[in-house]
Amino acid sequence: MAPRRDSQEWLSYSNPSQQIHVRQIPCYFVHCEMKRKKVLPIRWQRHCIAMTAKNQSSIEYVLFDWDGTLLDSFAADANAYKYMFSALGMSWSMAELKRHYSPNWHRVYRAAGLPRAKWEEADRLWRLFYQKQTPKLQPGALRVLRTLDRRFKLALVSSGSRSRVRKQLREHDVSAMFLTKVCSEDAPRRKPHPAPLQMALENLRALPETSVYIGDAPEDIEMAHRAGVRAIGVLGGSPVPERLRAASPDALIETIRELPALMRSF
Repeated sequence: MAPRRDSQEWLSYSNPSQQIHVRQIPCYFVHCEMKRKKVLPIRWQRHCIAMTAKNQSSIEYVLFDWDGTLLDSFAADANAYKYMFSALGMSWSMAELKRHYSPNWHRVYRAAGLPRAKWEEADRLWRLFYQKQTPKLQPGALRVLRTLDRRFKLALVSSGSRSRVRKQLREHDVSAMFLTKVCSEDAPRRKPHPAPLQMALENLRALPETSVYIGDAPEDIEMAHRAGVRAIGVLGGSPVPERLRAASPDALIETIRELPALMRSF
């Protein structure tokens, strides 16, 4: 279907039997070749653009963040940070962590004033203390995944380490639901750079316009939009809900339980 600017009028036309649907845009005639190979003029309604149903971009792929979105992990993360900073001789409050929280933990280190020479040791200590934590899935997350798995292709894009995230996926019996899993070691750049999400899309052979990303941090939303993917923010598990709102996701939900209902009309 190739639109052509012919007029400054606002016109209207519809023909459901030929699978023509109209929405927003002015002032064009559209020519569309139908089954009989006839080219028909289609008049436009105000704020409407004609599109064939088969060419509309519908969601096929749902990609998830892990920590905070599907896994109720902030308390576990925070405890690991608390003991890590203490072991490094630093004092950092929960309020400071919430204010500066990021899935890219190097941003947390910078905000805390941790010298770069100590980052490797900090990584080791954080993993050590995190091993003592036992985070559970967000309430309703398993049912959400099972529901969406019947209709969409699912994938995971996480800033967490491959060994830790894959272990948790197995422990919660959800690993097989994700067709591809991209973790921090897999992509050349970290969130909010689009590289991790672009790698997942490439693995899936998915188009950005047929995909949506679900996350709980502003970096998740920025990564998705930079990759040309729609983004849904989950407020309930986010330690930074105001920053998440400010990132302008395409939709916001209070909890992951609300996602299936949203996806029916998204």
